[in-house]
Amino acid sequence: MSPPEPLTTARFPKITEAGLDDLRKRIGIPIRDTVEPWNYEASRDAIRHYAHGIGDDNPLWTDPHYAERTRFGRIVALPSFLFSTSRIVSGYCGGLSGVHAMWAGADWTWHKHVLRGDEITTEAYLKDLIEHQTRFAGRSFQQIYHTDFFNQQGDKVAECDSWVFRTDRDEARERGTKYTEARERFERFSDDQLAEFSKVYEAEEVRGARPRYWEDVREGEALPRMMKGPMTVTGFICYAQGWGGLYIRANKIAYQMQMKHPGLGIKNRFNIPDCPERVHWDHDFAREVGVPGAYDYGPERCSWLTHHLTNWMGDDGFLHRSDCQIRRHNTDGEVLFIDGSVTGKRIEDGKHLVEVEQKAETHRGELSALGTALVELPSRAATH
Repeated sequence: MSPPEPLTTARFPKITEAGLDDLRKRIGIPIRDTVEPWNYEASRDAIRHYAHGIGDDNPLWTDPHYAERTRFGRIVALPSFLFSTSRIVSGYCGGLSGVHAMWAGADWTWHKHVLRGDEITTEAYLKDLIEHQTRFAGRSFQQIYHTDFFNQQGDKVAECDSWVFRTDRDEARERGTKYTEARERFERFSDDQLAEFSKVYEAEEVRGARPRYWEDVREGEALPRMMKGPMTVTGFICYAQGWGGLYIRANKIAYQMQMKHPGLGIKNRFNIPDCPERVHWDHDFAREVGVPGAYDYGPERCSWLTHHLTNWMGDDGFLHRSDCQIRRHNTDGEVLFIDGSVTGKRIEDGKHLVEVEQKAETHRGELSALGTALVELPSRAATH
């Protein structure tokens, strides 16, 4: 087999064996030196900003008067809010300076609710580094981190394995085949199409205070469809406002970060060092890393899947597990439909549990994400 043709242009740093060896030495070592989280505390505003950033209008997260009448007595943080309390779980990764990192999934376990006023601390370490061959960029490495989350009492409220894929930007741009058919695709929606999309939003139901009892759930039943989109750069920025982003900094603070981590300062068209995160709003830069255009955030997609679940389970349910795997980018101009079904029921340690599978596809039928979840529901028997 003949070797691949040389790249026509090489703009970005590449994955090297020396860089991989350095990363492997970090496996299992607690991470002490990282950037501060977007949120240390689950304040009313922080929770609201995150919920609104994913388009979630559940009053349990945002309305103090509503929350006072629930069993919690105060606002609850939506499960995915914890993305904003750790840069590691959100995709901040060490090693391979200047090599692109794409957040690609998370396996969450929640142990306790996070309530308004809780202060969150985290502990994290690099768990594994796995080589893959991908259509997106050929040789890639899955960099897996583990993060534990604690409240001010020292209780572990959640834990998560999350991962990014490290890819060569030049390889993805010039040799990647995953988005070949989409790179020049442009589609305008008709007013009739937009009207059909609006019907999905109008039908979206927040279960809220009406309990969904374990006894009433049947294996095979479908969860109501949820829609996200049509995607816009404005929507991606709305998420960044609630989540905090990884590298969005201004002026002197941006300069300080780039001095500490030179690989983060990628020159823009004015020759000014700018953050790699601009793939989410800069169409031309997104194309340089092998994607058809500006695209959504990975943790945002994971948060949409958990939003789908919390709408369905109601205030008295508890989302115990959620595993989300990202399969492609959602670019500006796309629509995402999230469907799910109940795949099993069981009672374990006195808890009434329901297993759910989820699938998210674009309006063209392209697979965007897969999810599995374990939800604890109230039991009719326990209320009598």
